[in-house]
Amino acid sequence: MKRRSTLAGFLALGVSCLFLAALGWPQASRPPIKHPPGAYANVNGIKLWYETEGRGEPLVLVPGGPGDPHTVYHLFFSRLADRQRVIYFDEYGVGKSGRAQSKSDYSFARDVENLEGLRKSLGLARMNLLGQSYGGMVAQAYALKYPQSVERLILIDSFYSGEMWQANNDSANRAIQSQYPEVWTKLMQLRAMGERSNSPEHQELYESVPLGLFYFYDAAKATLLPDDPSTADVYFAIAGDDADFNVGGDIAKLDFRSDLRKLAMPMLVVAGRYDRISLPEWSVKFKTYAPQAEFVMMEDSGHFPWIEEPEKSLSVLREFLDKPVPAQSH
Repeated sequence: MKRRSTLAGFLALGVSCLFLAALGWPQASRPPIKHPPGAYANVNGIKLWYETEGRGEPLVLVPGGPGDPHTVYHLFFSRLADRQRVIYFDEYGVGKSGRAQSKSDYSFARDVENLEGLRKSLGLARMNLLGQSYGGMVAQAYALKYPQSVERLILIDSFYSGEMWQANNDSANRAIQSQYPEVWTKLMQLRAMGERSNSPEHQELYESVPLGLFYFYDAAKATLLPDDPSTADVYFAIAGDDADFNVGGDIAKLDFRSDLRKLAMPMLVVAGRYDRISLPEWSVKFKTYAPQAEFVMMEDSGHFPWIEEPEKSLSVLREFLDKPVPAQSH
């Protein structure tokens, strides 16, 4: 969901300055964010912007959203660059990457194939793959289609089906209805006139609800978000034009539940106890659908555990990435 729009906006936050606060830098003395070296990769007839830092096994970070810029992962993941080659990228239509002539060119399947194209363009035989939120759905689909290219799979506050996405949308809207009834009344008036989630008026009302209601254990951290918006047209093209109420498009059709247990590579699932977008009620069911995976509940986090619990997140990720990969998973 996009920060500049709606719940749509909320799932796809650009939160780079939050890392600085979470890492202990006071607001007044925050150093500027320095992007690692970047370039364009020619992927399936388009250009994708990527940045890379560090040496070691490649760790590819799949952005959320859909439509979330890669900056959601700066600066925390630089801390892994001493042992990993950390690779950030912008999806098609986002950030510095190429944009489509028509919204119909944006699709979930294309995001999956662009990830494979990026792997080939960068000459990676295998990669550690990390996806958060929507990015975790892309990572799941990729791992199921191209298991030979995934060394390890990490999912953070993600979704395993369109049904789960819809349930979390419903929960978020109930929170607005109960805690911001004046906003809810106006939303219902708009919807009675036929307006859908992608209308500017609809998005403006969602913007009036503090992001801390949905994303953070410590709601105050939401005030540190920089003006780094996600791309609304990509979001609504892939999730449907009424995605904040009724998820549609490609997302509604997704369901990995029956296939996740087939994945043989080491797998880590991380969830935030206070995530009101990817609810623990649903997240814990990853244990059933992927019993082979490690599951970690971050007790003092919402949708972005590396922001709210950076030291624990670092420990969890390092421990998982440092474990040897069993031969049978190759």
